[in-house]
Amino acid sequence: MSICRTHAPSRRALLGTALGGLALPRRALSQPDYPNRPVRVIVPWAPGGAVDTLARRISQKLSDGMGRTFVVENKSGATGTIGAAEAARAAPDGYTLLAMDNTYAMLPYLFSRLPFDQATAFQPITVTAFSPVLLAVGEKSPYRDLGSLIADARKDPEKLTYGTGGIGSAPHFATLAFERAAGVKLYHVPFRGAGEAVIGVLSNNVDLVMLSPGSALGNIRGGQLRPLAISGDRRVAALPDVPTFPEAGLPGFGVINWSGLAAPKGTPEAIVQRLHAEVVRALAAPDMAGFVAELGSEPGGITPAAFGQLLGDEAARWRDVAASGGIERQ
Repeated sequence: MSICRTHAPSRRALLGTALGGLALPRRALSQPDYPNRPVRVIVPWAPGGAVDTLARRISQKLSDGMGRTFVVENKSGATGTIGAAEAARAAPDGYTLLAMDNTYAMLPYLFSRLPFDQATAFQPITVTAFSPVLLAVGEKSPYRDLGSLIADARKDPEKLTYGTGGIGSAPHFATLAFERAAGVKLYHVPFRGAGEAVIGVLSNNVDLVMLSPGSALGNIRGGQLRPLAISGDRRVAALPDVPTFPEAGLPGFGVINWSGLAAPKGTPEAIVQRLHAEVVRALAAPDMAGFVAELGSEPGGITPAAFGQLLGDEAARWRDVAASGGIERQ
């Protein structure tokens, strides 16, 4: 069963929604008293990861554009729930934001109980970037195209191994979605982090890994990683020689990672709209656009309403993947 073509919006459609957000009512942009002190941006992951890197760049742009400091604070642990819980407890006044990613939509299928209501704890602001997902093998791998890898995986279930940063991580879910789309069964090797999973492929200890381009570009350009396919409806400029999954023979897979900003439930609408407008403006700046493109990603900027719809759609999508992959709630 395909989870992607039917449910996942194309990058082109999402970008169209983002551009529509530029035409905001003047009254939504008028919030003269906000911000009048520093704003915390809680990143629920350790420093140096994709979410953290993007949050720091967008926070700097917001600081420059709004005249007040946006300070990134890393509160990692428990698959992002420690940082999310702290943000959810914060006053809904626009001075605490959460940098979330698609892992947030997976939380209900990882934990039987959360310290916040996952569906209602936050007011979505916007997606900051959409990132496709790569399937990559090591330079010594015998696989040079996706078709041969899928053929071997179908012939010998669980012979091929894949590495992730842990059970329930976004790459774990993405690979389970790939299994469903390709009709294969792989063997999961969880590592203590995404970096270790990449090392596992580089050292030929696991056969493949699925990750965002920004986490792999250095090793790809250095020849240590060989990408076989990338998700999305068209190739990315940073990796023009890498075919999309449909081009590689698998039209049913289209998982797209995303990063975004959200505020605690109850944050005034005028503040949410002001933040949305400022993020859209920041993403349009040439330096920010170049930074996002260098990551192999595309800018976000979709409206708060569209982001809320995306969160709901993602939650429904990952429910089926979690069930088919046998993921048990902790």
